[in-house]
Amino acid sequence: MSQESNNWLQKILKLASNIKAHEVRITLSSFLFVFILMASYYLLRPVRDAMASDWTDAEVSWLWSLTFIFSFIAVFIYSHAISRVKFRHLVPSVYTFFALSFGLFYLGTENLPDRSLIDKSFYVWISVFSLFHISVFWSLMADIFSRSQATRLFAFIASGASVGAIIGPAIPTFFITQMGTNNLLLIAATLLLSTIPLSLFLQHLKHTDLHHKNSNKQLDHIGGNPLSGFREFLKSPYLLAIGVFILLYTSVSSFVYFELKNLLIDYDRESRTQIWASMDLAVNILTIFMAIFATGRIAKRFGLSFTLALIPVLIVIGLIILASAPLIGVVVIVQIIRRAGNYGVTRPAREMLFTAVNRETRFKAKPVIDIVIYRGGDMLNAWAFTALTQGFGLGLAAVAGVGALIATCWAITGIYLGKKFESMPESAYE
Repeated sequence: MSQESNNWLQKILKLASNIKAHEVRITLSSFLFVFILMASYYLLRPVRDAMASDWTDAEVSWLWSLTFIFSFIAVFIYSHAISRVKFRHLVPSVYTFFALSFGLFYLGTENLPDRSLIDKSFYVWISVFSLFHISVFWSLMADIFSRSQATRLFAFIASGASVGAIIGPAIPTFFITQMGTNNLLLIAATLLLSTIPLSLFLQHLKHTDLHHKNSNKQLDHIGGNPLSGFREFLKSPYLLAIGVFILLYTSVSSFVYFELKNLLIDYDRESRTQIWASMDLAVNILTIFMAIFATGRIAKRFGLSFTLALIPVLIVIGLIILASAPLIGVVVIVQIIRRAGNYGVTRPAREMLFTAVNRETRFKAKPVIDIVIYRGGDMLNAWAFTALTQGFGLGLAAVAGVGALIATCWAITGIYLGKKFESMPESAYE
């Protein structure tokens, strides 16, 4: 690439997120990495979500309970692997494992006559994957970038997830009839395998481009034991607060998800797949603009407390409107704001919190929060929604009122976390 091209690219990137010259390669590589990850997931997400309308609220609640159990087991096994696998090989091993699992599901869907069990198994497994693959990615990002770099760069990198989340659902949206759902599994597996050289390249660039001290230790084992992540989480008020933040987010998202699931019951599965994929498309187009041009500037100018509380406050307003006007159009708008705001603003801001902790915490305690706490919240909230609607007979307006109270607590927790983060010292790259 010529010097003139480099200068042009640098000006564009600086306009977006103030990316410095020595950060260009590693930032763009990180962008590409998460783009591929999210494209692979969003190929399969509409297929998973379309299945849910075939089942009752109680059946989905049981599936979410199973997802929590399998997530707990997966995090325990992952923590065990961290203690023994060289750090350099850890991330590639995770994505290779999931790619192989998609290949097995493809064989099952092609050869097993009864689809009921495999459909429900697929629903659970994709729900485990949906958090695991992105948690591992952001653990790597928190290990590569310093706190000051994360504040400037994480939102731009997260926009790569949004681009991938546009390309991914675009395929089933426009080509599901010609391609069929089973072949999406093979495409997703191939995409995951393509991230392996990228993960190795990023670890190399951390040393050559960013010159972070002690980067040579990437080749070592992280050490510890399989339960150390759970122990670190339980003894740290900071990590517990992040867990509460996640739990409150899942409460809001679960309630909205169930309402949409029930409203789509009269559509056939292919139509639902296209509707969910179209919503994904709309959400992620909006997310890109926020992540590239807004989030980094908001975090830098107003601080992390404001950034973490911004979307919860908007959701409070949206749910109050929904309680007053319980219409399907309002539900869809709240869902779009919630998801776009999470991907474009809240998620990058939340990932900045982990640059203030050490490597063992990033790779062991972080999955406990991102996966076990998240899926535990899903399980509890699924049963809570079932109890409110089927047990107490509450309608959409009443459930929205409950959600508004939860979102208020979510905003307060975000303000606390932002203040705590800004008072902590810069973490070392051990």
